[in-house]
Parts: sequence; structure tokens; C-alpha cells
Amino acid sequence: MELSDLYSQRILEIAGRLGDLPPLADADARAKKVSRVCGSTIEVAVKLENGKVSAYSHEVNACALGQTSASVMAEHILGATPDELRQLRNEMVAMLKDNGQPPSGERWVDLRYLEPVRAYRPRHTSTLLVFEAVVDCLDQIDKDGQDHAAELAVSPARH
Repeated sequence: MELSDLYSQRILEIAGRLGDLPPLADADARAKKVSRVCGSTIEVAVKLENGKVSAYSHEVNACALGQTSASVMAEHILGATPDELRQLRNEMVAMLKDNGQPPSGERWVDLRYLEPVRAYRPRHTSTLLVFEAVVDCLDQIDKDGQDHAAELAVSPARH
């Protein structure tokens, strides 16, 4: 397989669906990830309500592989739980680095088209950027929630 074979018609179609999303002013967290290999960058913002993603935005300056991942994420992230998104990131890493299966779940079915990327290690980082950025946001939200709970636990009650 040649490197150019990675950029199949289906990959280019999915990448072409990537649209601009308005900035998310009231995001619970933001994260930016950069590929040192190709210079691709993805910045995401996430808002959670009732344990699910209720709002999402991104700014993407990436190759077609990074755009494909970002496009699928943007199309299907709303309503996803943090556990589902962490599992998705882990499944993508396993697919690319450990010869694992494509991610499970109907909403993520288009990610199977990225399976050939596993043969090109230098392209793994750009393909995984959006997943790493989303999990970074979730980790920030978790930490903020833990910090807030700890503050409440040590603060004296005021009457």
C-alpha cells in the first residue's frame, strides 16, 4: 500500500463534511493538540450537562486524516458520555497501534475507514488529535469537579 492509498475517496468525502462550528463561549473545558510530525492542529471546546456532551466546537487545521477524525467526532459527539468518549479514544489507539478492531458503536462506524492508517505510524498522531483533545477536556472537567467537591468538603458551612 502506498501512502497515497490512505487518502481514499471515502476518507476525502468524510473530511469534506467537516464544517466550521461557532466558538463555544461557555465551554466547560478547552484543549489544543498539535502533531509535531505534520503540524496539524485541532482545538476543541466541550460542555457537559447531565453527564453528556451538550455542546462542542472545534478549530481544525489538519491533514485529511485529522479532518476525517474531526468530522466524525463533530457529527456524533453530542449526547455522548465521557466514558463512551474515553472508550472511543482507547479503541482508536488500539486500532492504529495494536492492530485492534475499529471502534464499536453505530455512531462511530465511519472511523473504520481510518483503519489503513495503522500501517503508517507517522500519521497516527494527526489521526488521533481530536480524540486526545476531547479526552483532555473531559479530564479537565473531572479535575475541576473533584477540586470543587474538595473545596466544599473543607469549607466551613456558612449560615
